[in-house]
Parts: sequence; structure tokens; C-alpha cells
Amino acid sequence: MNVEKTPPMVRFKGVMKKFGKVVAVEKTDLEINEGELVTLLGPSGCGKTTLLRMVAGLETPTEGDIYIKDKRINDVPVHQRNLGMIFQNYALFPHKNIFDNVAFGLKYRDIPKQDITEKVVRALEMVRLPGVEKRMPSQLSGGQQQRIAMARAIVIEPDVLLMDEPLSALDENLREEMRREVDNLQQMLGVTTIFVTHDQREALSMSDKIVVMKDGRKLQEGTPDVVYNRPSNHFVADFLGHSNFTAGMVAGFEDDLVEVHLDAGNTLWALQKNGWKEGDRVEVVIRAQKYEIFPESELNSADARNLFKGRITDRSYMGGEVSYFIDLGEGQEVHAISMMRTQIYEIGETVYVQASPQHCHLLPAE
Repeated sequence: MNVEKTPPMVRFKGVMKKFGKVVAVEKTDLEINEGELVTLLGPSGCGKTTLLRMVAGLETPTEGDIYIKDKRINDVPVHQRNLGMIFQNYALFPHKNIFDNVAFGLKYRDIPKQDITEKVVRALEMVRLPGVEKRMPSQLSGGQQQRIAMARAIVIEPDVLLMDEPLSALDENLREEMRREVDNLQQMLGVTTIFVTHDQREALSMSDKIVVMKDGRKLQEGTPDVVYNRPSNHFVADFLGHSNFTAGMVAGFEDDLVEVHLDAGNTLWALQKNGWKEGDRVEVVIRAQKYEIFPESELNSADARNLFKGRITDRSYMGGEVSYFIDLGEGQEVHAISMMRTQIYEIGETVYVQASPQHCHLLPAE
């Protein structure tokens, strides 16, 4: 029996955007399923906001088509797309009270006044701000204003929720709180969400799927686990997290391990056999958090693979973690991050660092 596949909630098909001769978004194909929170992640100017604005109807694709619920929307006016939008600056009306701000999108939908009131009250309860209907935006904190923006976006029961850097104007502690708020609200509503950010922590902690972009191109898409642990190229590995990169050549194989002769002269083993052959030039990626650091007195000689001797050259505290830079000699330097509960090492101290083969990811040399 053939089971008919449910079409994606949002689909980009060959979508491209040019501003004059400048290509803001290269031809892009992307599918977003119903209920997913998909993050467009990348540095400023990578095209992520332009892609979002094309869904919103604020920009028109130069080429290609955008579909919502399998309906082409290129020519559908903004107000007929049934989208909720949340922006960095909240975009609240300063002269309207909270009730009128939240109800704004409902007043043009031929909804009875009593129903509007019920919907606004329910939306404010969802964002945990009941009873503020008569207040003005200026009477609320930044975090509360962002919650009102969320209430206004969800009160219309949108097919798709669009969020453009919605947390970047908040301080760090409030961002963490609002990150959880957005994540919980999206899961509770089950609304398909496109979230734009340049913040890797936001992307990794909230997303069902991450789309990494650079220079208008989609470089990789996948779950946070896949994008973080199996980056497809140097840029993705470097943009998400603190990574060490080492060049070398595939020298042989042993069971499931790849032997890599590094250009610096030593050998490293990686758990990634498929697809490589002897003589291939590769780049080894090791996350800073994946290195273990040992004092010489605790050296475990049982497995000497990927074990290197070095000297601490720099150290900085990062809350519950300590960041170390370790000189291995021959121009090699390792960045390692360890938890505060482990031993704290001093600058100038001799240590050993080790990375398990399963934490050594191989990329084709660029």
C-alpha cells in the first residue's frame, strides 16, 4: 500500500534573490515540515534574513518559488499569508496599549469583538503575562515587551511563525530565559517556525533542524547533533563551536580507524574509515571540549593513540569551564576546554592532551 507523503509546510524551490547585480541568496532548495523549528544560522550578510523576508512577502524572489501548505505564495499579499512575525526591535505600537497591540492582527479578520477579547487573554496567558492589557509598552521591561510581541504573533494562529533575531536586543541572562520561553511556546503550540540567528547556542539549543548559510548559500542542513558533530566543511566546523584544525594525509587503516600522518610530523587516528583512501589530503577537526588534559603524574600508558605532550601557554575562565591554549611544539597549538571540576592547570605547566578517535572528524582538505 502506498502511503502518500505529507507535503512540507514550507518549501523553497530554486529560490534566488538579487539586489541589482549583488546576489543576496543563491538558488536554494529547502523543505520545512509541519511543527518544526528550523534555524537559519550564519554571520551577518549571509542571506538568512533575506530568505525569511521572502517568506514574509517583504521581498520578492528574483527566481524560484516559495510554497506554504503546498500553495505557491510568490504573488500572495503579506496580509493574506497567515504568518506570525517577531522582530529584533519588537515593533510594538508605542501609542497603543497592550490589548490593542496584541489584537492588532485580529481586527482585520472579521472576528467578533468577544472572540477577540478571549483570544488576546489566552495569548497573554500563554506568554505568562496575564492582566497587562491596559498597560503601555513603555511600562514593560525589554523581556516583557518581547513576550508581548510573541503574543501578537501567535494570537492569529499562524500557519508559520517567522522570528528574525528576536533575542539579540536582550542581555545574556534574559536571552537564556527567553530562549527557553520561545522553545517551550513553540513546542506547546506545535507551530512551524523559521528562526533567524547568528548565535550558535540559540541554534543548537532550540532547533529541530539547522541550516548553516554563508555568502547567500546553504552550506549544510541537519539536526543540531549532525551539524555540530559531523560538519560538512571547514566553515561549518569553525562557525559552530571552538574547533582545532590540523592538516594531514591518510596513511592507512586499522579495523575502523583511519591513520592520518599530520603535516607537523606526528600521527593521529580517526574513527571514520568509509570513503577515504591512502594518499587523500584531509583536515582533522577536533572540538576543544573533546580534548582531555592530564598531568604527567596521571598519564595512562594503556592507550597512547592521539596523546600529545605540550605546555600551557594561555588560560582563561569561562564560568564553569576553563579555556586552555597548549603548545605542542613544531608550530602546533591546541585549544582545549575543560570543566572547572577537573584540575586547574597553570600557565607554563607541562601536560598531556588526548582526543579519542571517535572525536576526530575528517574533512577533505580545502
